[in-house]
Amino acid sequence: MDKVLIQGLQIETIIGIYEWEKKLHQTLSLDLEMAWDNRAAAEHDDYSKALCYETVSRRLTQLISEKPIELIETVAERVATCLLDEFQVPWVRVRVMKPGAVPAANAVGVEIERSR
Repeated sequence: MDKVLIQGLQIETIIGIYEWEKKLHQTLSLDLEMAWDNRAAAEHDDYSKALCYETVSRRLTQLISEKPIELIETVAERVATCLLDEFQVPWVRVRVMKPGAVPAANAVGVEIERSR
């Protein structure tokens, strides 16, 4: 299976369940693995057949930062749904990490896999 990868996509947003969290921006870090048949793009060096990681990154940044979200689980589900529905990705693995959420840990996070 071919994959398109985006690692460490940093997105500033309002995220959290506590009142103090709802008043400040925090950074989430996303890692994405997206199934995509790269043969058509590679065969003719044709950008129009590629899954554009820049377009994906911009769309996900908009999606996550457009309104406050309480849970990183919600972020992961929204990202997966967006990729499956808007970009027609057949399978995706989404990891969402929230640095600094637990003082004794570098980051906490969730990882999900979804498919059409």
